[in-house]
Amino acid sequence: MRQFTDKRDAGSTDQLWILEHFPVYTLGQASKPEHILRPGDIPIVQSDRGGQVTYHGPGQLVIYLLLDLRRLNLHVRQLVTAIENSLIATLADLDINAHARSDAPGVYVSSRKIASLGLRIRRGCSYHGLALNYDMNLEPFNRINPCGHVGMVMTDVRRELNYDAPLLFVTCQQTLLQHLQQHLCYT
Repeated sequence: MRQFTDKRDAGSTDQLWILEHFPVYTLGQASKPEHILRPGDIPIVQSDRGGQVTYHGPGQLVIYLLLDLRRLNLHVRQLVTAIENSLIATLADLDINAHARSDAPGVYVSSRKIASLGLRIRRGCSYHGLALNYDMNLEPFNRINPCGHVGMVMTDVRRELNYDAPLLFVTCQQTLLQHLQQHLCYT
């Protein structure tokens, strides 16, 4: 991701990398040691993204956005808003009422956080991205202060729908990609 960003030029195409991580805590540039409460056997990795500590693991859709912001004529705040709006629209398509908060980046259902974002901008290009909890074991979030917020409650799509939806990963992925294309003006 970093190598791609460092080597890209004006002709390099933008890319979205879609994946799920093995269990890992990642520390953003603003992380503080006191926000890691009881990591147990989950590895802790320092990251050069913005933000604080978060958990990544199975049941979480991660999309890294490798974008040339100059070519898209986007500033960082506009990119963050486009990502949050894409997540909100995706969740609305699944009949989940979600919103962004001005005091804490990400997307929330009531006061519960369902999606996180952490970006790095280098040479006018973004990398890192978003994480949408769709069907995961949320217990590892209890071992940290997610994004530096004491007592933040996390949720996922399956819990908010209150049923096990088949192909939830594929549904979330396809819907979110459509909304990202729309909000980033690729359609």
